[in-house]
Amino acid sequence: MNFTLTEEHLMIQQAARDFAQNEIKDAIERDEKEEFPYEIVKKLGELGFLGMMVSPEYDGAGMDAISYVLAMEEISKVDASVGVIMSVNNSLVCWGIEEYGTPEQKEKYLRPLAKGLKDGKMYIGAFCLSEPNAGSDATAQTTTAVRDGDHYILNGTKNWITNGTTSEVYLIFAMTNKEKKAHGISCFIVERGTPGFEILKKEKKLGIRSSDTCSLGFTDCRVPAANMLGPEGEGFKIAMRSLDGGRIGIASQALGIAAASLERALKYAKERHSFGKMIIDHQAIQMKLADMATELDAARLLTLQAAWMKDRHLKYSRQAGIAKLFASRLAVKAALEAIQIHGGYGYVQEYEVERYLRDAKITEIYEGTSEVQRIVIARDLLRA
Repeated sequence: MNFTLTEEHLMIQQAARDFAQNEIKDAIERDEKEEFPYEIVKKLGELGFLGMMVSPEYDGAGMDAISYVLAMEEISKVDASVGVIMSVNNSLVCWGIEEYGTPEQKEKYLRPLAKGLKDGKMYIGAFCLSEPNAGSDATAQTTTAVRDGDHYILNGTKNWITNGTTSEVYLIFAMTNKEKKAHGISCFIVERGTPGFEILKKEKKLGIRSSDTCSLGFTDCRVPAANMLGPEGEGFKIAMRSLDGGRIGIASQALGIAAASLERALKYAKERHSFGKMIIDHQAIQMKLADMATELDAARLLTLQAAWMKDRHLKYSRQAGIAKLFASRLAVKAALEAIQIHGGYGYVQEYEVERYLRDAKITEIYEGTSEVQRIVIARDLLRA
């Protein structure tokens, strides 16, 4: 086993760190105002961070999943809202279209998505699987798609859609044959502005408030049959395979939050005095910091292992589930400990660690809750 990052990996990590620390500004203010980071996302696209694993043939950066993990951690360390915008575009949208799209679909949609830009404007995508009654049970789709000549007619509602109000391209999962249940779900590429497609309520959230989350509505929405992604009835398979990779992205986002929590707590512990000495000299504080550092190393290794397996086209569903389960739990725990170390200051906005906690919680919920990850892991164990 070789745990040494290559020179290329280190360069990518440093580039992401430099961008995050120098270009991602006003995270507290954007969080408070729930403002989408348009200019930051455009710059991410210009630097190749929105299509990191897309082939250069389609204007992607052609990097591996390990590079993606390293960049995601650095971006999320500064602002997890920017991290999830980047994750969805990379892991769920670009990957799905590159893996299952036709040459025409790749040319029309993947190329601008990989750059994050089209005609000088931001161009990102959204992954639309969840519904009001289809969260963890993704097979319970009620959005329908009925064939009508060379089109499909979509009707239904999607919710909890990241990048929902800002995307130009949406991957919509809909039931094309109810009798086949999971095998009757198909995926469609739907463009913003398609008649019958409506962007509904934008959610007010506990955390990652600078990313946009909303519901979508479809009323007799006519989508060309040529916009079906993959074969009819393969939508559930596409969704599950996409989420395997997406969980590596969310684990990386959680790593960033945990790393930021540790860095802030360590810095504060070296500055704050209590009972005549710096609080870092108190053994109780040292124990907290040591536990945070130990679990962060473990979470990072688990996430890199899943990425390594993905890069080698090995089966990695279990490893992605383990990485997300462990890293997301750590993100919440590390943020809580950072607040505790800060004391009263940790509870106020100025010191940022309260934002880390609010941002961390969602990593235990989206792209498969922690309970779902345990099911994924257990099922794999039973098959062994």
